[in-house]
Amino acid sequence: MKYICLGYMKADKFETMSESERNVESLDNLIGNEQRKLALAEERYRKGLPPFIEVVDAQRSLYAAQSDRVSAAAELSRGYIALNKAVSGRGTSTNKVTVHSLVLKRSDRRYHVTAPSMQPTISVTNLSKTYASGFRALNNINLDIRQGEIFALLGPNGAGKTTLIGIICGIVNPSEGTVLVDGHDIVSDYRAARSTIGLVPQELTTDAFESVWNTVSFSRGLFGKPANPAHIEKVLRDLSLWNKKDSKVMTLSGGMKRRLLIAKALSHEPRILFLDEPTAGVDVELRRDMWDLVRSLKDSGVTIILTTHYIDEAEEMADRIGVINKGEIILVEEKTELIRKLGRKQLTLHLEHALGRVPPALFAYNLELAGNGGELIYTYDERGDRTGITALLQALPEAGIRFKDLQTTQSSLEDIFVTLVRDKK
Repeated sequence: MKYICLGYMKADKFETMSESERNVESLDNLIGNEQRKLALAEERYRKGLPPFIEVVDAQRSLYAAQSDRVSAAAELSRGYIALNKAVSGRGTSTNKVTVHSLVLKRSDRRYHVTAPSMQPTISVTNLSKTYASGFRALNNINLDIRQGEIFALLGPNGAGKTTLIGIICGIVNPSEGTVLVDGHDIVSDYRAARSTIGLVPQELTTDAFESVWNTVSFSRGLFGKPANPAHIEKVLRDLSLWNKKDSKVMTLSGGMKRRLLIAKALSHEPRILFLDEPTAGVDVELRRDMWDLVRSLKDSGVTIILTTHYIDEAEEMADRIGVINKGEIILVEEKTELIRKLGRKQLTLHLEHALGRVPPALFAYNLELAGNGGELIYTYDERGDRTGITALLQALPEAGIRFKDLQTTQSSLEDIFVTLVRDKK
C-alpha cells in the first residue's frame, strides 16, 4: 500500500493522541473476538444446530465493531492532521485521506506520521436521520463503499434505503453524522460532492413536454458542464433511446421513461451512480440490457450503488451486499462470501415409502423429514473435508430405507435475505 506523509510532530503534541490510539487498538482486539464468535456460530449452523439468529447476531456484532473501528481511526486521523497543521503552520491538503491504519516511526523526539493514500469513494460515519414527527429513519449508519464496485443495498419497504441515498445525494438533510463523497463533505463542500454523483430515483419525474435530447442536455448543464453532443448521443444509443431523441417525454412508454432517467443521471459523466429501483416496470429484455450497461459502466471505473427488490438482480451484478432493516445496517459482506458462509447446501432424498419419523440409527445426521414423510433432507458443509453424504447413503439401507431419487440445492441470496430480515423483526 502506498503512503503519503502528513508531516512531523513533536513528542508533547503526539501524547495528546495516545488515548485515541489505544481506542483503535482496543477495537482491533474486539474485532478479533467477534470474528472468532462468528466463526463458532457459523460452524454450529453448518452442523444444523439452531438457531440461525445466532449467526445474524454474530454478524451484526462484528459489523458494529468494525464500524466503530473506522470511526475511531478517522477521529485519530483528524487529530494527526490538526496537530500537523498546528506544528507546521501551513494548510495540508489531506481531506481526501481516510485512515484505516497508521504507521508511526520515531526519530529522536519527532514522529513521522504516514497514512494510506487510498480511500473509499463514499464514507458514511455515525449517520442518523430523525424527522420532525419523531420518526427515526436511520440510526447510526456506518458504511464505506469502494471505488469501482457495484454495491447492492437490500432491505424491505421502509427500511431506510431511499433516505440513506437521499442524504448522500444532498436531497435530505442528515440529523447527525458525516458523509464524504470522493473526499468531499456533503455539507461543507456540497457542490464538489454532488458533481460526482448521478442519481436515478424511484419516481418518474421529467418534463413531459420537452424532447428527450433537450431533457438530457439540460441535466448536463445543471452541473455546469459544457455542451457535449457526442457524449449525449452515446448515452442515448447505449440506452436504446437514440431513435426517440426528438420525441416528447410524454409520448414515451414507462420503460423508456425509466431509461430516460438513467440517461439524465449519466449526462454529466458522474464517477458515482445511484440506481434506486432502476428496473422497476421494465420488460425482461430491457432489464438485461440495463444489466449489461451497468457492467460496462463499472468497467469504465464508475462506482454503482444499487437498491432493488429483485434479489436475483443483486445476485447477478453486485460485488458486495449490504442489508438494511429498520434504519440499521444488519451486515455488509462480499456477495460470494455471504452465500458461502450463510447459504445452506442440502441433499434431498425422495423415498420409496413414506416415514412417520426419522429412525434412531440416523439421528447423528440431523435429518429433516418433509413432503409428508416422503423426503429426507440432509444439510451439509461442502467446504469440509467430509460432507458425510457417503456415510449417509451407506447407512440408509442398514436402516431399511430405500430412495428412488435425489437432488442437491443451495440457498440463494434471496433465501438468505428473507431469513436475515425475518429474524431481525
